[in-house]
Amino acid sequence: MDRNLALECVRVTEAAALSAARWVGRGDNNAADEAAVNAMRNVLNSLNIRGRVVIGEGERDEAPMLYIGEEVGSGEGPSVDIAVDPLEGTNITAQGGYNALAVLAIGKKGEFLNAPDTYMEKIAVGPSAKGAIDLTKTPTENLKNIAKAKGVSVPDLTVIILERDRHKELIAEVRQSGARIRLIQDGDVSAALATAFPDRGVDVLMGTGGAPEGVLAAAALRCVGGDIQGRLVFRNENEKERAYNMGIREFQKIYRTQELAGGDVMFAATGVTNGDFLKGVRFFPGGAETHSMVMRSSTGTIRYLQATHNFDIKRPTF
Repeated sequence: MDRNLALECVRVTEAAALSAARWVGRGDNNAADEAAVNAMRNVLNSLNIRGRVVIGEGERDEAPMLYIGEEVGSGEGPSVDIAVDPLEGTNITAQGGYNALAVLAIGKKGEFLNAPDTYMEKIAVGPSAKGAIDLTKTPTENLKNIAKAKGVSVPDLTVIILERDRHKELIAEVRQSGARIRLIQDGDVSAALATAFPDRGVDVLMGTGGAPEGVLAAAALRCVGGDIQGRLVFRNENEKERAYNMGIREFQKIYRTQELAGGDVMFAATGVTNGDFLKGVRFFPGGAETHSMVMRSSTGTIRYLQATHNFDIKRPTF
């Protein structure tokens, strides 16, 4: 894929972040998400691509825009798969919290797992522990192997976990192992990515979150040399049927990084609120500042972009 497309991806996430940021702290997560979706779709349709959404806002009957299978772009240029989370952290945004992002990944056609909107059990690490994770093993066994790969002891590790009732047993076992825990309310794409940056103080992501976020996390980790494994977790027979209709045949399959997001991958994110990687949108009279990152798996390049948007010249649609 053309490297210039990576910078075009940033325009997409910037638009979503600018629109969602108008709703920070206003208590309406649906409005924030809708604003991000509308803005992201508008800019995606201006790109010179033949894009198909494989990770999006849900199935067509549930999501009016950026639904799974929707075609976006100009209809010319390369054929690509698109994974989006226009607003990772809708509740975070509504509450004025920490670490909300607009996220986009692009890959060659057929390289992203067409994941259903269900849960996924995940374990993710950065480059220093690549190859040390195995979802068939217990959390304690994984922590011992990760510590060995990193040349530290288990009590030196910090595990990031979504604070959910379903994780009570996981949290208890991790505490028993001696590892430290950082609990988060939302945002397991940014949490998975944090494992790849030593200065973020996170060594491993564990637990069950959204399957679509698992694909996005894999795309991000592909760009920085990290590692992730995921296994779909179905809540009912209807979800299994939907997954089957999307091409999933092995319901207990453990997906590796390349199976979740293979080939040449581009990943972009823009901060909506301040977070571990990116500053949130800052409005000022007549404009705003955004802070973004864009990465490519083919080169391992990570770029951080700070942009000033002049609304007197180009006013976004909020």
